[in-house]
Amino acid sequence: MQRKAKTWLGIVAGLVALGGVVNLFEGGADKATADNAKPSVTTSASVADPAEGSAEEPTEEASNDTSGIPPLDPVQREALLRALRSIEPALVADEDRAVDRSRNVCLDLRGGKAAATVQINAKSRFEGGTVPTLTEDQAASVVTAVRSSFCE
Repeated sequence: MQRKAKTWLGIVAGLVALGGVVNLFEGGADKATADNAKPSVTTSASVADPAEGSAEEPTEEASNDTSGIPPLDPVQREALLRALRSIEPALVADEDRAVDRSRNVCLDLRGGKAAATVQINAKSRFEGGTVPTLTEDQAASVVTAVRSSFCE
């Protein structure tokens, strides 16, 4: 009886080890792809101030972006889109995407990153697709638009 139990235990251990090895090889391709993606931002959960009462229910926009930057109100959103449109109309071809990217620029600003880093990240976030390239001046203008419209 003990020999049979040892045999089954050996088979189970072998299958677990094989599964782990297969998982390492399959997960490696996803990790390599993720490492080549555009700059990412690590985030932390926002904490509601107990003196202000309970936090508002998250909007659809807030649930799509976990950057910790509150969603823009309609006035801020329009000011941002107008400023981005004046830099390059194609920047706002997808308004929701432009707002999400701008919120990530704001996260860099609030995170205390160096001005040059914020500008480089803004450039890489906004170029591509409808805007093949941005100049350094345009990237600086994007940062200024974010700062002046909602990210103080």
